[in-house]
Amino acid sequence: MIYISEKKLRNTAPNWSQNIDVIEDCVRCMRTEDFVQPIKPYLRFRNLTNRIIAMPAFVGGDINMCGIKWISSFPENPSKFNVPRANCAVIINNPETGEIEGIINSARISSLRTASVSGFVIRKYLETKHIDTPTIGIIGFGPIGQYHLEMCASIVKTNSLKILIYDLKEIDEDKIPDEVRDCVEIVDSWQSVYDNADIFMTCTVSKERYIDRKPKPGSLHLNVSLRDYKSDVFNWFKDGLIVDNWEEVCRENTDIEMFHLEKGLQKTDVISMDKLLDPTWINSLSDEQAILFNPMGMAIFDIGISQYYLDKMKIENEALILEN
Repeated sequence: MIYISEKKLRNTAPNWSQNIDVIEDCVRCMRTEDFVQPIKPYLRFRNLTNRIIAMPAFVGGDINMCGIKWISSFPENPSKFNVPRANCAVIINNPETGEIEGIINSARISSLRTASVSGFVIRKYLETKHIDTPTIGIIGFGPIGQYHLEMCASIVKTNSLKILIYDLKEIDEDKIPDEVRDCVEIVDSWQSVYDNADIFMTCTVSKERYIDRKPKPGSLHLNVSLRDYKSDVFNWFKDGLIVDNWEEVCRENTDIEMFHLEKGLQKTDVISMDKLLDPTWINSLSDEQAILFNPMGMAIFDIGISQYYLDKMKIENEALILEN
């Protein structure tokens, strides 16, 4: 059995292009329905702002693996206990025998998955839209925002990349990689980012929705933090809504659930992200139509990314081999 620790995984530099290829393989399994993914339960007790989520799944295709991610989110951890907000472990099982083949004990795997899913959507958007010099906007510059910056800098190939960043807290410029420092502009309001970005992403832990303005025409929005858009924006996005999984994302007070409850949005009004595998849907939109991607987080992506890193680190002799 392979074991990978937090320290080992953090010392492994991600290849974002390969990560996104793994996500695309999983999305192809979505298209052919070669996957199984029960609705994930949320465990809450005592302090109901805390939660632990179980995410079991099987994903077929070339990945052909099953397992479970067990991830906790305790928002008060950093301020009260000086420990990370999120903790995570992934267990990978052989799909033929059920034997445990690997364990990853690291919240980093969840962050890698999240940014890689965003990267898949960005890749498909740019393949279709052919924007030569996109402006990228990131709201929230905690760990998820930092991963998205790193991912975007890696996959958006242009000589004049411009990245706008805003956070309510002062941004630590040491968290901006040296290789993209000249491309990054720290701005003083989310509105400045929102109004100017061709690719805009929310990476916040906002307690209240705040986005209430018309998006830039034709822009792509990655609603990573899921609870930032007021229902006021619905008419601007209603013809360009993408979800990873309707049943997952239309609950837990997400923006999609609010669109459903307040604006009558139905499953038939959105598209699944597997439609992005070919350019037909994006090409069907007007040049003015903004797109809003809402990813609740699919366990199949965690299994795919985890299996990739188990194999990668085993090959590189960076994994610990445990006896049964």
